[in-house]
Amino acid sequence: MAGPRRLIARGFGLRYSTRRAWALSGVDLVVEPGERVLLTGASGAGKTTLLYAVGGLLGSDAVELTGSLTVDGAPPRAARERLGLLAQDPDSQLVMTLAGDDVAFGLENAGVPAAEIWPRVDAALARVGFGYGRERRTHELSGGEKQRLVLAGALVREPGLLLLDEPTSQLDPAGAALVRAAVAASVADRSATLLLVDHDAAPWLPLVDRVVEVLPAGGLVEHPRGWRPADRATELGVIRTAAGGPTLLAAEEAGFSYPRSAVAALAPTSVDVLAGATLAITGPNGSGKSTLGLLLAGLRTPGVGTVRASTSLAYGVRRGRREPCRWSAAELVTRIGTVFQNPEHQFLTGRLRDELALGPKRSGALADHAREVAFGLLERLGLTAYADANPFTLSGGQQRRLSVATALATSPQVLVLDEPTFGQDADTWREVVRLLAELRTAGRAQCLITHDRDLVTVLADDEIVLAPARTSVSS
Repeated sequence: MAGPRRLIARGFGLRYSTRRAWALSGVDLVVEPGERVLLTGASGAGKTTLLYAVGGLLGSDAVELTGSLTVDGAPPRAARERLGLLAQDPDSQLVMTLAGDDVAFGLENAGVPAAEIWPRVDAALARVGFGYGRERRTHELSGGEKQRLVLAGALVREPGLLLLDEPTSQLDPAGAALVRAAVAASVADRSATLLLVDHDAAPWLPLVDRVVEVLPAGGLVEHPRGWRPADRATELGVIRTAAGGPTLLAAEEAGFSYPRSAVAALAPTSVDVLAGATLAITGPNGSGKSTLGLLLAGLRTPGVGTVRASTSLAYGVRRGRREPCRWSAAELVTRIGTVFQNPEHQFLTGRLRDELALGPKRSGALADHAREVAFGLLERLGLTAYADANPFTLSGGQQRRLSVATALATSPQVLVLDEPTFGQDADTWREVVRLLAELRTAGRAQCLITHDRDLVTVLADDEIVLAPARTSVSS
């Protein structure tokens, strides 16, 4: 059936097989065809679960349902042929090696005539500001660039139901504005029903018709017209320090290129990471922020230049090596803690309590101490109730807090944190910031890779702004 979709939920609830508590309960919601609705709510309240339920995308682990949920009067799965989806993790939606092929994939599966496919692909890539064209390899893209590419794949299908989960979370400010404009243009004629989740609600308010909050205790509440979210940073003020201590980690003209790529992932860059200070690494998508973070963390070897640790940070390392990329995992774990851009890439166990105890155990800590550290961090970051849950069943915001906790569990002297506040509501955002501020006061060095200007404003002592590289830095 062509045209925008109608969504109706009546007393809808859902419980996963791995949880005793209901992920959603008491959901009553009607979204008329062509309407634009923004879902807000606390981290872990069930916003993403509701989005996936509407899209008919829930897996077999959703073992118990109550009430009803329909799309155009039928089960959601029946409406999937005209669904456009951008998930929190864009990597999970990339299926092809080349950008153009990835956007064309859905059109080819739908049987669109070949003559129509590539003009539509090119138009969709241009609409979201994807600057590389069809031939760019998807594994060379930054997180924000992948986000734009997946959005292009969602829009190119001209969906009747558009579901967007944190669509600007990994984008620089200019890119986020461009994506919001692309979404607005796509739903301007009311040919698609829009349901989107975003913790950064304010920029979407001119576009949406309604703001609906998902409540952790169950049910929904609709905010009145004219509602504005509270400023999450106001309560904290500026909590920067005056100066840091000695340099613990230094990049000296360090750069990196992927094999056979004409454009460097990171141009040669020099930066110092100081004890007791917070460095923010910012810049547009594709400028190499995450790549620089991986070089500093010792998880990638520079193509040119060097990254060297101070003698104090390298103390006890086998053979006195000062390049973190040459350290063993056991040597890294107590010296440099890392939060990846995608938190799922660093989870190794089936329970939160085990995930947090893993690092301390690897460092030689006794089991009782490892448990004490794990439960302290779980409580601090609001995850105690999920101690026995599988990390992969958490919401995106909860996974991010867990990834921050795992990086802190071994008390490393240096923290390299890629988008540590991603997916957080105002309360959990402030708690993460307070925790990082306390660690800095205790002498830890912190390197924050972020597009979150509030985080930079309240916490960063120094900022380096990267620019996109133009040519390869290594042959």
